[in-house]
Amino acid sequence: MSHYKSNLRDIEFNLFEVLGADEYFGTGPFEAVDGDQARMLLSELERFATTSIWAESFVPADREPLALSPEGDVTVPESLDEALHAFYDAGWHLMPLPTHLGGFGAPPTVRWAGTELLAGGHATASLWPIGALMATIVDRIGTEGQKARFGQPMVDQRWGGTMVLTEPDAGSDVGAGTTKAVKVEDSGTDDLGDVYHLEGIKRFITSADAQTHPNTMHLVLARPEGAAPGTKGLSLFIVPKLHVDADGNLGERNGVRVSNLEKKMGIKGSATCELSLGQDGVPCVGYLAGNIHDGIKQMFLVIEYARMMVGTKAMATLSTGYLNALDYAKLRVQGADLTQMADKTAPKVEIINHPDVRRILMEQKAHAEGMRALVMFAGWTQDQAQLAEDDPDEHKRWIAREDLLLPLVKGYCSEKAYELLALSLQTYGGSGFTQDYPIEQYIRVAKIDTLYEGTTAIQALDLLFRKIVRDQGATLMWLADQVRELVKGGSEGDPFAGGREQLGTALDETQQHLGVLIQHAMASMDETKRTEVYKTGLNSTEFLFSLAEVTIGWLLLRHAEVAQDQLDAGTAGKDEAFYAGKVASARWFLSTVLPKVALRTAKAREDDGWLMDVPAEAF
Repeated sequence: MSHYKSNLRDIEFNLFEVLGADEYFGTGPFEAVDGDQARMLLSELERFATTSIWAESFVPADREPLALSPEGDVTVPESLDEALHAFYDAGWHLMPLPTHLGGFGAPPTVRWAGTELLAGGHATASLWPIGALMATIVDRIGTEGQKARFGQPMVDQRWGGTMVLTEPDAGSDVGAGTTKAVKVEDSGTDDLGDVYHLEGIKRFITSADAQTHPNTMHLVLARPEGAAPGTKGLSLFIVPKLHVDADGNLGERNGVRVSNLEKKMGIKGSATCELSLGQDGVPCVGYLAGNIHDGIKQMFLVIEYARMMVGTKAMATLSTGYLNALDYAKLRVQGADLTQMADKTAPKVEIINHPDVRRILMEQKAHAEGMRALVMFAGWTQDQAQLAEDDPDEHKRWIAREDLLLPLVKGYCSEKAYELLALSLQTYGGSGFTQDYPIEQYIRVAKIDTLYEGTTAIQALDLLFRKIVRDQGATLMWLADQVRELVKGGSEGDPFAGGREQLGTALDETQQHLGVLIQHAMASMDETKRTEVYKTGLNSTEFLFSLAEVTIGWLLLRHAEVAQDQLDAGTAGKDEAFYAGKVASARWFLSTVLPKVALRTAKAREDDGWLMDVPAEAF
């Protein structure tokens, strides 16, 4: 039996009952996939993710080590290799691609729903087939020669792909990178872009090589000679593992190789690599992407996708962790009912009947469903951006809304999934600590999500300074208006009146929290008060949490309204328990999670920055 327990019913509830995807699927840019086709695709993908070698390889890929040859070739476990081939053979790498690249042309919401299913079934395997993503990036930013030589073959020949940013001494400070690029040739008639030789060491590079892929395309940030310091001086280069001739044939090795494999606590089947560029006497040839020097902007197209993917992976892992724990709680018999605890002859009951087990189950359920709602809503804004492509101003507004949600998806989902998977394990008691059940592996797989593609602290600063301050809070006000409209809703006898009040209070508190952070940041512009910005830094991550929880509370209350309408109308049928569960998730989140928002705001308001005055030695 598969370890993976999916929740396709809730995915479809988000898509079709809440977000109204049937109204625009099959139209405009999504002409190729209508609502019925989307349902069919997701149903088939769920079957693949749960019953095939994809989920079956989850454990062996964790237990069997990767191998690295002296030449830099990586061999992954046989089961993982089979899973990836099965993925490609079924054509799932084509689902998110535009039709002109041979893809299905699925809307972003469907793509992210598919990502949840794949990441839930085997999170590590889902990190491998990103060559198709890189093909869309090359298709978007590359020269015509680069698209033909590298972009389309990445799809047709199932190449691997990487994003290559991090360096050993730079870490998250991408602008501190020292990998250099020396120009050796101008772009020729092949239109492959200016040719450079790259020299340097990159670290923590995901999926840099495997026997599954006949070639791997690296998108590498490096600094051309004489370029400015910091991120502005970085350019993006297309660096193939194997050279490719004009006829598409693979040739000699380029001067790039995997020089080390990291040994990790989780995602062990993912080759997290050190990559050596031009270190072995063979030039590392790179082609200037788009033949323009705009590296960090170009790479952010990949980074933003990766951050959304990480948040989706985290949510998917919590969801299957919770559903596994739920099944166990319904089967495990231990202890008498609390009302009969003094009666030694009382019958034992399933542990789901114990109050504290119900508490930790509902905490998991509400967050798993809430984070799915957040991911799907972010995907919906991406849908709207594509639908508005013919209206530049409206398109720009939807892109800003998507950008605002991205650090919430990545930062909040990754932190809460890791935290709450401990409750999934707790449901099992001591058995959860063993490898008899998948939860311990879920936890090891999930921790990386708070770290890579920008730590949670980086997400919080990005949210505050790039997504809110930069546009003077205009996009945030749009989101706040959506929340406030729901708060003001309801009619006489509204069953959610209390929840609306709780949501409104939490929104007000979050806006006050933001005001405190901006006040400190503005004060720090005075040279004599530079340290005021420390107070912003001390409370910015908690602001991200509060804004995410207000957004999730709003989404779950929307869900509850839809569900309650079905229950009241008597049309729920076999879904009556599902809809009752949606109402319960909203009630729990609004009454139990949202009160934390006021506590964070009070802390931020009262924080005088004392922690930054504590000597390092005192720690």
